Amino acid sequence: MRVLGVDPGLTRCGIGVVETGAGKNSRTLALIDCGVIRTDKDESLEQRLLLLDREIKKWIEKSKPDVIAVERVFSQHNVRTVMGTAQVAGIALVAAAQFGIKVVMHTPSEVKAAVTGSGRAQKNQVGDMVKRILKLEEMPKPADAADAL
Repeated sequence: MRVLGVDPGLTRCGIGVVETGAGKNSRTLALIDCGVIRTDKDESLEQRLLLLDREIKKWIEKSKPDVIAVERVFSQHNVRTVMGTAQVAGIALVAAAQFGIKVVMHTPSEVKAAVTGSGRAQKNQVGDMVKRILKLEEMPKPADAADAL
C-alpha cells in the first residue's frame, strides 16, 4: 500500500510518500519520496491556494497513492494559522476526491502516539522514530517533510 501524507501549511506544506512491503514484509515501511510545497507569503491567498492545489495534484499523479493521510486541523491559539492549515487540508481533501483516493485524517497527537507510543511526544522524538521506522541515515529535512512522513 502506498500512502501520501500531507502536513498542511499555507507557507510550507509537507508531503511524504511511504509504501508498505508485500506478504511477510507487510509491516515494513519504505520511504518513496518527500518534500515541501512552499508559497510566498507576499502572494494573494487565492494564488497561494491555487499553487498548493496544483502541486498536491502533481504529487498525487507522480506517486499514485492508494490512500492520502491528512493532518486533522486542531484548535490552536493562533486563529490565522488554523485558518491557513484548514484551507490547505481542504485542498488536499478535494484533490483526493477528484482522483477517487481514500482519505484518512489524524490529529497530531494520534500520529505521535502511533509513532512513539505517546501522544505528547516532542517533535525530535517523533523525527527520531520516523528515521528508525523508515531505516534512514538521517531525518528528511525540512521538518515539514518529515512531519508528513
